[in-house]
Amino acid sequence: MPSQQPNRSRTAHEYARERIRSAILSGELAAGTRLRQREIAADLEVSTTPVREALRDLATEGLIYLDAHRGAVVRSLDLDEVREIYEMRMALEPLMIKRMLRTITDERLDTAAELCARMAAEQDLSVWVDLNRRFHSLLTDEGDDGKLAQTLRSLRASAAAYVSLSLDARPEQVGEANAEHHRLVELYRVRDLDGIVAITLQHLRKTLAAIEATHEAAG
Repeated sequence: MPSQQPNRSRTAHEYARERIRSAILSGELAAGTRLRQREIAADLEVSTTPVREALRDLATEGLIYLDAHRGAVVRSLDLDEVREIYEMRMALEPLMIKRMLRTITDERLDTAAELCARMAAEQDLSVWVDLNRRFHSLLTDEGDDGKLAQTLRSLRASAAAYVSLSLDARPEQVGEANAEHHRLVELYRVRDLDGIVAITLQHLRKTLAAIEATHEAAG
C-alpha cells in the first residue's frame, strides 16, 4: 500500500482510514490479510496512532475485524449478511427520507448535486463507492445523531465492500446509479416523497441483485 501525498485538509487519521479503505475495496488487501500497524504506518509515512484509530473505524464499518491473537484482519464477504443489510435498509430508508424531507435545505441539495457531478466523472471505483456513501448520507441522515440515522450509517458502511465488488464485475451499474442519483436530487427539490422512496427502493434492489449476480458468477 504505497504512500500518496496527503491532502492537507485531512488529518493523518482520515488519510490513513481512506488509504486503507481504498486498498480493501480495490482488492489490494484481500480477505484474511493481517493488517500490521507499524508496517502500514511506515508505508503511509504517518505514526501508528492514526493507523490504530483508522483500523478502529474500519472495524466499525465492517471492513475488518479485530482478532485477539492476530490483530486487525480484512473480513471475508458473506452473501447472507449483505441480504440482511439491504433488507434492513429497504425497511429503514423510507422512514429516514420522510423525516429529512421536513428539514433538508437547498444548500444541502446543491452539495448533493456537486457530489453527483463528481461521481459522474470519477474513474476510481473505490473513490466512487465512498462518494456514493457520502451522497446517500447527505440526503438522508447527515447531522442527525438519532438511533435511526446511526443505524443507517452503519448499514451503508457495512455494504461498501459489497458495492465495490459488484461494480468491479458490472461497471455499467455505475452509469445507471449516477442517473438515479441525479433524479433523486430533482425529486428532493420538489419534495416528492413517493417518488424519492420509489427510486431509493429501486436503487437498493438493483444494487443487491448486482451483488448476488457477482457472487453467483464467482461461485
